[in-house]
Amino acid sequence: MSAGSVSASLIRCLIPAARRITARTPVGTKSRARGGTRQMATAGKLVSGREGRPTVVCVEGNIASGKTTCLEYFSRISDIEVLPEPISNWRNVRGHNPLALMYQDPERWAITLQTYVQLTMLKQHLSASLAPVRMMERSIFSAKHIFVENLFRSGKMPEVDHAVLSEWFDWITANISLPVDLIVYLQTSPETCHERLKRRCREEEKVIPLEYLQSIHQLYEDWLLRQTLAPLLVIPADHDLQGMLRQYEEHREQILTPRHPS
Repeated sequence: MSAGSVSASLIRCLIPAARRITARTPVGTKSRARGGTRQMATAGKLVSGREGRPTVVCVEGNIASGKTTCLEYFSRISDIEVLPEPISNWRNVRGHNPLALMYQDPERWAITLQTYVQLTMLKQHLSASLAPVRMMERSIFSAKHIFVENLFRSGKMPEVDHAVLSEWFDWITANISLPVDLIVYLQTSPETCHERLKRRCREEEKVIPLEYLQSIHQLYEDWLLRQTLAPLLVIPADHDLQGMLRQYEEHREQILTPRHPS
């Protein structure tokens, strides 16, 4: 699916709806980044309408940084909803594998995959939940700020494709409320990620070079230092499995009950 498949009539329906909600939506939702606090206005945002939304924790990190292990650890805790990246969807879109196509020929297929990633991550953010805590593997924000940006900066995504994806992302984040209460960053060296990649042997990842992981690592470092989306918890993640499990247990309360600014 691509941005072009959404009809003009749908856009015309969405915009008036956003305006109607603007007239009755209060301002004042707060968000805090490392080193400061700012007010995030919710006016003008399309919202789900559910009361008592769950605490949203996004687990971020490079490829093979240990995100799956982190989610598996917390999935054993009751009253936690865990949402892994919808990789199976990216591997099979009506019989097509855009994830593999993108790795094989990013200049041709990056826009196809990343448009679909943006859609599927948006669905993850907006899906209904009865659990008090939702833990997501990555987010629509890192899809744009890390992976789309890397494709563009490396010359593998044409400027027009980047512009189209950016327009979609900007409209989504300006008009749809996508709250995040905490970002957990599994800070892992590119070399460690590369070794883990070779051990887990996923078919699409066999072509990923160390240089790609280095680029993704630097983009994460740059984005998370300046983002104002949510509080940030950095967990060193070069440890072995037992070491990482100890880290998760040590930070368990901090992750499941993030503190909000007063």
